[in-house]
Amino acid sequence: MRTFSSDKEAADALAASYHTLRQEIGKVIIGQDEVVRLVLTAVFSQGHCLLVGVPGLAKTLLIQTIADSLDLSFNRIQFTPDLMPSDIVGSETMNQQRDFQFVRGPVFANIVLADEINRTPPKTQAALLESMQEYAVTVAGHRYALERPFFVLATQNPIEQEGTYPLPEAQLDRFMFNISLDYPSYEAELQIVKNTTSDKKPVVSKILHADDIQAFQHLVRRVPVADNVVEYAVSLVHKTRPNTDRAAPRVNQLLEWGAGPRASQHLIVGAKCNALLNGKYSPDIEDVQAIALPILRHRLVRNFKAEAEGISIDQIVKELL
Repeated sequence: MRTFSSDKEAADALAASYHTLRQEIGKVIIGQDEVVRLVLTAVFSQGHCLLVGVPGLAKTLLIQTIADSLDLSFNRIQFTPDLMPSDIVGSETMNQQRDFQFVRGPVFANIVLADEINRTPPKTQAALLESMQEYAVTVAGHRYALERPFFVLATQNPIEQEGTYPLPEAQLDRFMFNISLDYPSYEAELQIVKNTTSDKKPVVSKILHADDIQAFQHLVRRVPVADNVVEYAVSLVHKTRPNTDRAAPRVNQLLEWGAGPRASQHLIVGAKCNALLNGKYSPDIEDVQAIALPILRHRLVRNFKAEAEGISIDQIVKELL
């Protein structure tokens, strides 16, 4: 673990490490710069991500590459309708001495990919809740702490909805970001095809270790924030709450429910991290705006009027910004 004489020196080291990480990840992941930025922001902010995109956009490869560059343990859980909570967190089994021992599940890793999380019933989805919030799991009355840092990246396919179990709002709120993964550009796809159809495999160097990441996570929390930036973030969240004193007129027309206090907290922590990654020592309003859309996207519920007129949540958030 590296040591720093001051927070300023640590902030400079984080910005330099971030740019090196982007270069290493770019050896494998082509043309998804915004997605990589948000995922790394979530990692350094101690948050979790929900990644929504059609099949074949390298969601699994993205998180595997990030895990490799961060020198963290990685497990993938493929969610299916018959998956049980014990398949995720682990279970107690009897050994040869007829004693019960706990066998750890795949959630015991630094980075967990919850692939197609909406394909499993709510009972199993909820098994991730305690681990995401408390960084621990409870089995047979015993609490087992997870290794830190701990980061969950869940994926969803926005096309197929038949036979799926949409995440409830309470569980969606646990994710810091809802990241929309779009098709690559023509030029990016040309490069992807060239890279993936040859026999050459790029090697990703390990840039940061677990202790470094935890030190940077604590650094993000210590970043000072001006009162006007906090007021802007909280005001933005209040504007999303229909039929309240501070609600925007457009929100009263189009939203059923707005964002809760966790959105305000994530806006400030995310803005702090975004400022550090861009070489600044304190966030401004632009840093809040840079991460506002993926934070608010999954916390707002449209009403019938908005759905009937085809007005998306993204459009509403961009109007508020």
